Amino acid sequence: MDQRAELSEFLRSRRARLQPEDVGLPQLGRRRRVPGLRREELAQLAGVSVAYYTRLEQGNGRNVSTEVLDAIGRALRLSDAERDHLSHLAKPKQKKHRRMGRPQQLRPSVQQLMDAMEGVPAYVVGRRLDILGWNRTARALFGDFAALSAKDRNMARMVFLDPNATDLYMDWECKATEVVSVLRMYAGCSADDPQLPELIGDLSVKSEEFRRLWAAHTVQDKGHGVKRVHHPLVGEMTLSYETLRLPDDHDLSLVTYHAEPGTRSAESLRLLAGWGVDGEEDDARLRPGPAAGA
Repeated sequence: MDQRAELSEFLRSRRARLQPEDVGLPQLGRRRRVPGLRREELAQLAGVSVAYYTRLEQGNGRNVSTEVLDAIGRALRLSDAERDHLSHLAKPKQKKHRRMGRPQQLRPSVQQLMDAMEGVPAYVVGRRLDILGWNRTARALFGDFAALSAKDRNMARMVFLDPNATDLYMDWECKATEVVSVLRMYAGCSADDPQLPELIGDLSVKSEEFRRLWAAHTVQDKGHGVKRVHHPLVGEMTLSYETLRLPDDHDLSLVTYHAEPGTRSAESLRLLAGWGVDGEEDDARLRPGPAAGA
């Protein structure tokens, strides 16, 4: 990943989404040839010279201060995640390639914890949104992770390359945007990950939707929210999800789903969790369909 190009494109994309009236500036002059604020307007808002901001937007973040980045972040109306992303791009931290290239390991106790969460779909994602572990209910809800190769056991690949994903996620566009936003956030702080370019390149070649969303430069950290899913056996469910970072490795996150007690979704999730408990024959019936790359 070219850090200078990423910095340049990110700043341009954030500037393009703002209009003068959004930041309290008068709309003067002829119709703008390109959307968004002009560089001189952004520099004025941030309290820096036009030449200084231009150099930064051209990808030269060398020696930029935290104070200047904060001022530019405020001028661009960046979210907390976007400010972190800007900081990672402008002032990247050096990481050891040996650590980034080493396969991540899931502690047995974490897998035991997920297995004990009866009726709660749970899985662990690591770098690049690789899925490292899951429990039986997650497998029943999202598909047979075990049937995938290690390369294809990745949330981004599943969302964009598995044709069943658009049926499973009723708000697929929202899910896809979140996946790309998290992946973009990761790319900003882990550009030296040797496996990242392969993933981005593969998705870009195989998915027009991924190319479109990746070009938007949206960034978002893992969080919490609500998802509507449709399973072929139990139908529509509204589930809340929580993302919890594991203490020993902040690149690992435990993702859990649950339904509001007493709702139809809760009953459907209970039925889904109970199916297949007595044998692998029933368990095979729970798979929504063949996964991408399998």
